[in-house]
Amino acid sequence: MRKLIYGMNRTLDGYIAAAGDDIGWSGPPSRELFQWWLELEQASGLSLYGRKLWETMSSYWPTGDQRPDATPAEIAFARNWRDTPKVVFSSTIDEVDWNARLVTGDAIAEITRLKAGDGPPMNIGGATLAGAAVRAGLVDEYVIATHPVLVGGGTPFFTALDGWVDLDLVETRTFPGGVVLTRYGTRR
Repeated sequence: MRKLIYGMNRTLDGYIAAAGDDIGWSGPPSRELFQWWLELEQASGLSLYGRKLWETMSSYWPTGDQRPDATPAEIAFARNWRDTPKVVFSSTIDEVDWNARLVTGDAIAEITRLKAGDGPPMNIGGATLAGAAVRAGLVDEYVIATHPVLVGGGTPFFTALDGWVDLDLVETRTFPGGVVLTRYGTRR
């Protein structure tokens, strides 16, 4: 069975985006934090995206390595992003590209099917999609890069849950700028 990892940057008060889908609070990450995310992405065999995160990622990373100011890590991230298979879950878009396929039906059924297979871990992103996977008990690990900023509202990292989810601390690490990364595994 494949592992499903939900990881994103978030504010100290728990939001992945401020009001108006503003993610400017996360600024450019430190080299160290970006490298950490790159290594997590390189270990993944499949990325699962909700519509909003797909639109954000696909608007930048397909050509992110062609920017004149791209760092070696950004070049590696862009290439890895293009090469990694992706599944986009949306009922409002008609097509996807960049090594992705679109699922317009039951996301939980498809994620369950994907998890049942063999292979490297899968990453899931986007609060709505990930929230549904969390409520269905499909997430095995949580990766949270908490930035020292309060935004007061927006899109929460966690949506409402139906019950408790017991976790074990796997890793904690502090990055420049006061960003604290924590990884938790789900107790099964």
